[in-house]
Amino acid sequence: MFKGFKNFVMRGDIVAVAVGLIIALALSTLIKAFADFVINPIIARFQGGHSMGLGWQLGRAGNKNTYLDLGSFLSAAVYFLIFMAVVYFLIVIPYKHVQARRGVVVFGEPGPLKTCPACLSEDLPAAAVKCLHCGSDQPPAAPAGSTAPAGR
Repeated sequence: MFKGFKNFVMRGDIVAVAVGLIIALALSTLIKAFADFVINPIIARFQGGHSMGLGWQLGRAGNKNTYLDLGSFLSAAVYFLIFMAVVYFLIVIPYKHVQARRGVVVFGEPGPLKTCPACLSEDLPAAAVKCLHCGSDQPPAAPAGSTAPAGR
């Protein structure tokens, strides 16, 4: 039982995912601090010095529970964009290059799709012989060099 578990945990893809999550967590903390201590004060400054931040007070003045804080939302959006850019440029692109050297294509463009004539699902791979959604038989895919009109 433990040998099977050890083999599962020590697979290369599981270890790579674990390392990626640890790196993402560390980057997340760093980027959150940037958003909280650099972006938030800049956004709050646009509202002026007498308010709690960029937003509107919906209830009694000074009550943080009824304050609609758009500054925090904008800060979270900036945090998300920065975090996704960092993950893409520091994790995804290098991973694609390493896998390409090994001859493995990752994060590639999806293949051509077709529409099921029975249920009109538009996400079927062009080579599919059965529909993923309704199970109906699909017409054979047109040859690669064919110029026959599609959808008639």
